[in-house]
Amino acid sequence: MTAINNTTLRHLPPDILVPAYERGKVTPGIAHISVGNFHRAHQAVYMDRVLARPGQSDWGLLGIGLMENDAEATKARDMAAQDCLYSVTECAPDAPNVVRVIGSITEYMYAPADRAATIARLADPAIRIVSMTVTEGGYYVDENGVFPIDHPVIAEDLKRDVPHTVFGLVTEALRRRRESGAGPFTVLSCDNLPQNGHVARTAFLTWARARDAGLAQWIEENVTFPCTMVDRITPAVHPDDVRRLDAESGLDDRIPVFCEDFIQWVVEDKFCAGRPELDAVGVQFTDNVQPYEAVKLHMLNASHSLLGLSGVLSGYRIVSEIMADLNEVTLVEQYLGLDAEPLLVAPPGMALPEYGRRLLHRFRNRAISDQLLRIASDSTSKLPMFIKSTAMGVLAHDRPAVRIAFVVACYAEYLRGHDDQGQAYTIVEPHLTDEDRKNAASPRLEDALEMSAFAGWELQDNPGFVATYVRLRQSIRDRGTRATLAQVIAGS
Repeated sequence: MTAINNTTLRHLPPDILVPAYERGKVTPGIAHISVGNFHRAHQAVYMDRVLARPGQSDWGLLGIGLMENDAEATKARDMAAQDCLYSVTECAPDAPNVVRVIGSITEYMYAPADRAATIARLADPAIRIVSMTVTEGGYYVDENGVFPIDHPVIAEDLKRDVPHTVFGLVTEALRRRRESGAGPFTVLSCDNLPQNGHVARTAFLTWARARDAGLAQWIEENVTFPCTMVDRITPAVHPDDVRRLDAESGLDDRIPVFCEDFIQWVVEDKFCAGRPELDAVGVQFTDNVQPYEAVKLHMLNASHSLLGLSGVLSGYRIVSEIMADLNEVTLVEQYLGLDAEPLLVAPPGMALPEYGRRLLHRFRNRAISDQLLRIASDSTSKLPMFIKSTAMGVLAHDRPAVRIAFVVACYAEYLRGHDDQGQAYTIVEPHLTDEDRKNAASPRLEDALEMSAFAGWELQDNPGFVATYVRLRQSIRDRGTRATLAQVIAGS
């Protein structure tokens, strides 16, 4: 196998696509915080395309690892060993895989090793965009649009001279830029959140006001927070995947990623310090991202939540496997056609039924085999983003809510930590509170509707919904998820 680094880049197997530019001439203009698999398969791929264009060499990526844990420390070492190069395997459902080496990340910093140095790097005038993928729950903004400065993590960080959180790092860098006259940068959220730019603006401005009111006013007047919609199915990469991907490519890559061949990025064109020529490489710029994000969140991501929660309980573990279950497919089709689509306004040129059919085609991609446990993880944060507005719309229009009740029941049962066959699995719910766990485990099944995930849904105000939810949850326990699902899609 061939190692990946700057020295070997031009000597890789001929079927491996390599950067079409001189990496030695690339300098970072974007700092991306939290370099996960999705970023490396999405934004970094678009930037790889941009850097191949004339005059774009100052738009490279500076990757920043934020979380202090062994996995992130290992990633930083692997990035350094490979000169920040890595492979992306793009998997089409009906064509050979395409392997490309991405070179757009030219520097990488592990923030916990030297947070002061990280802040100084963000304060460099060359950095004109700071983007991030910190997960849906990583912004702390609640269902009322409030950023809680009294949250233990936030309150503790506000006391530090050198902050640890993304809010502290970015705000401190902006303070230095204000003082030096370097000017602002754009803060670009790439997370699956409705109106993610507005959410980010709320979080960072609230943090800044708690730290320095004058700085907060300067940020409010000068920094832009564009909304974005991002889409590319990118599974987690386990050790077996690393071995498989390297065997297929012939590369000795410590940090490969794989993803579907589909990719989309819609961005609000609000950049206070300039932007790269992303519109020339397939990114769609618009004055209003909301219709695009609403369709994606309430159709694709919501479908994933339905499949993830019901699938894990049924004993499935990968999406392509569950897509062979006609009842699960019917559940998604009914949810999209009867619950979600009637409440959505399609963006110009988009037909919602066709979008739904394409989703099912993407989900059937066996080469992706996305993990249902990954999809189900952090449902406490995901359900309010993906399901809530549809649930409230269905109830407000007095339409049958059996599919909503089913996914709510599946979430509550998923938190028990074992499937219908008694097989245990690891629950990854970092935003689940002790009170949530108590309500989920209560013998009064309706108490689960008081969990934080359902705050503001008004589910308990609808006796018909509560009765349906209790009936379906008890059915999952008594008869199993698959038998209950058959009942749901039959409309009973």
